[in-house]
Amino acid sequence: MPGIIVAGTHSGCGKTTVTLGLMAALKKKGLIVQPFKAGPDFIDTGLHRLVTDKPSRNLDLWICGEDYVRSCFSRYSYGADISVVEGVMGLYDGSLSTAALAGCLGIPIVLVVDAYGMAETAGAVVKGIRDWGLGMGTEANPQTPIPGISFAGVIFNRVASENHFNRLKESIMDMPVLGYLPRDLNFEIPHRHLGLTTAEDNPISDDNIERLADAVLKYIDVDSIARPGSYVSRPASGQTDCREQSLAPCDVLLATCRIAVARDRAFCFYYEDNLDLLREAGAELVFFSPLKDTQLPANIDGIYIGGGYPELHAEQLSRNSSMLMAIRDFAESDRTIYAECGGLMYLSKGIWKTEHERYEMAGVFPFETVMKKGRSRLGYREIGLTRDCLLGSSNEVARGHEFHYSEIMEGQDQGIARSYSVKNGSGDSLSAEGFTYKRTLASYIHLHFGSNQTIAEAFIYSCKDER
Repeated sequence: MPGIIVAGTHSGCGKTTVTLGLMAALKKKGLIVQPFKAGPDFIDTGLHRLVTDKPSRNLDLWICGEDYVRSCFSRYSYGADISVVEGVMGLYDGSLSTAALAGCLGIPIVLVVDAYGMAETAGAVVKGIRDWGLGMGTEANPQTPIPGISFAGVIFNRVASENHFNRLKESIMDMPVLGYLPRDLNFEIPHRHLGLTTAEDNPISDDNIERLADAVLKYIDVDSIARPGSYVSRPASGQTDCREQSLAPCDVLLATCRIAVARDRAFCFYYEDNLDLLREAGAELVFFSPLKDTQLPANIDGIYIGGGYPELHAEQLSRNSSMLMAIRDFAESDRTIYAECGGLMYLSKGIWKTEHERYEMAGVFPFETVMKKGRSRLGYREIGLTRDCLLGSSNEVARGHEFHYSEIMEGQDQGIARSYSVKNGSGDSLSAEGFTYKRTLASYIHLHFGSNQTIAEAFIYSCKDER
């Protein structure tokens, strides 16, 4: 399984641009590229899909653990010519860092360094980063090496000229220099409040992707990365070949239930593994658009509404009254609905975009949500089921992530049944969550079903039980 992980010195150094550029260039050379993303981010995975035409998978050691991460990487890398993993934050940031993921998977690191305003000092930066990971500290300050870590080379971003690149290159010792991207690249991905613009909004035109691929092919030694056997992942400790565990979509004729999944510009935040785990457990997934469709798909047994940007499309969602009524009637008939973050907002009575701008939603829950000027919540979450519900039996545990700019209006969530106890990534208890009405469950937390694979089975059991 040839693979690399693109890491950076810090957030904003150009990891995503370099990652997308390498994916586009490798694909242009005729290779099958399998994308992955370190951590829980949904937006980068969508951009990966836009460039490679293949679903990108999240690899998160805290949420899913080493065994699942290795299995996922092995499973979806099988059949690809090369796998490209985009890191998160700085290389060593966090106890379960990009470096730790590289060691877990046994794949080498391509280090991205922002060279703006720097020349020979780059040599000290790269040497320090390399030595830290390999445990080559001073005698007075030794470091423990990160198991399995290795470096494929360094790529400089925002380089002013060929002369600037030569100065950078000459300063580097004991690490290959793979090339650079020029400062005047003229490639940018639009941003909004949760980060980069989603792939569903087509933020990068085909022409832009083509220009980025050409720039990478011109300025970066892609052949060294693409050469068969050049950077091949080594089976890390305990890793096995998981090719036989491939998650093929469930045969429609063998499906035991039919789940409608909301997927459009308003609802686009899903872990691809969640969808595959549902298919593997026996679900036929049918996709629909709360923005455009006027009715739910026919003959469905359950609904899954993920996160996204319902606030940006609140007016159009509100105008689609027939869909809102269909969702509300489905919930009132005691049938299974599972919703996360943006899905919770959609199931509320309404969304307040501003103090004077409110849009009616499905009204399954009696509370309203309101957009805040700053970020409301961010971080890892572990939930424990405090009651039997559509995700499983009481005391089951699962993990996920929370990131949103909206809140339930103060005091309006009182008296609503809740199915989760919640802890953050440090183990501190947070407010109870998992709002429950009949057989509808909604939460701000995005759960990864790979953290507890009984979730998919429980979801399907709840759908079938309605019959």
